[in-house]
Amino acid sequence: MTATEFERLCNGESDSRLKQIGEQVMADKRITPAEGVYLFEKGSLSYLGALANHIRERMHGNKTYYNRNFHIEPTNVCVFSCKFCSYSRLYAHKEEGWELTTDQMLDIVKKYDDQPVTEVHIVGGVHPKLTLSFFADLLRKIKAHRPELHIKGFTPVELDYMFRKAKVNAEEGMKFLNEAGLDSLPGGGAEIFSPEIREQICADKVDADGWLAIHRAAHSIGMHSNATMLYGHIEKYEHRIDHMERLRSMQDETGGFNTFIPLKFRNKDNEMSHIPESSIVEDMKMYAVARIYMDNFPHLKAYWPMLGRNNAQLSLSFGVNDIDGTIDDSTKIYSMAGSEEQTPTMTSEQLKTLIRQVRREPVERDTLYNLVEG
Repeated sequence: MTATEFERLCNGESDSRLKQIGEQVMADKRITPAEGVYLFEKGSLSYLGALANHIRERMHGNKTYYNRNFHIEPTNVCVFSCKFCSYSRLYAHKEEGWELTTDQMLDIVKKYDDQPVTEVHIVGGVHPKLTLSFFADLLRKIKAHRPELHIKGFTPVELDYMFRKAKVNAEEGMKFLNEAGLDSLPGGGAEIFSPEIREQICADKVDADGWLAIHRAAHSIGMHSNATMLYGHIEKYEHRIDHMERLRSMQDETGGFNTFIPLKFRNKDNEMSHIPESSIVEDMKMYAVARIYMDNFPHLKAYWPMLGRNNAQLSLSFGVNDIDGTIDDSTKIYSMAGSEEQTPTMTSEQLKTLIRQVRREPVERDTLYNLVEG
């Protein structure tokens, strides 16, 4: 967006404070938490989208990233009872869920032996019998079978439980898993950092400080990670900004986050089914404000199995520059919560077509955003 285009945008904007925040964004200056809340409360979708798209194109041009990946979900049996979760089954009812053996998980990896996948994403429920040593053994066997495959695995919710049971601290635990073959961390389990909201929706699992401590420990040994936020339930705008502020501050400190991924609350078959889901307007506003606020995060991802294909395309005009990967129907977390994509899989050609249809340039990446030639 040129200065003239910005001036034209501001001509239709009567709010002087919004104009002033826009001028800061155009000058590549950081906005404050209060200004972030104000954008949510007062900014029109068109104004926020224009600012977010300006940042996106300044950082990445038309490039939109995707990768070739698949998921392994070791179990959906869980000791925790998050009210927003449609996926897990309590350990007391473990017969309603699943639990994969090491050999079954290795068979999933071997299924992709003749395919050019670059990443396996491993997350699941917190099963009391799946320990730190169990997962270290799995990592070693995956690396022995396919050394070049990047293993992105385990949320701090899983890791905190593993580490406490093994009586190791975050630094010791992360070093142990990294040496076993873990390459990076996904962003899950963050939900909303605010204690007052967390108490209502996921009171029994690791808190914000614990989540951040595990990512900090990973960053301290050279591992990268992602970050998420679950939005569109009982939180307010100030809770979203507080969450993003904590992540932004930690990124200033460590520089270890690759991407930020806002995750939309879906209300099927969980204890919060009475709460309406956010509108598409609110979804796009979330992405736009995230791109404006998270100025030190190099990438903003829209997870297409959660949003659906058309909405993922739309997000590419609201600050997003990554739509995740091929997936190959290997995750049930959002399909069980009622997302549009009940069997999430796309070929790389379909992903490229999806991106090109909205006049963006598809770029295949690996987990760390190195370009994949092909």
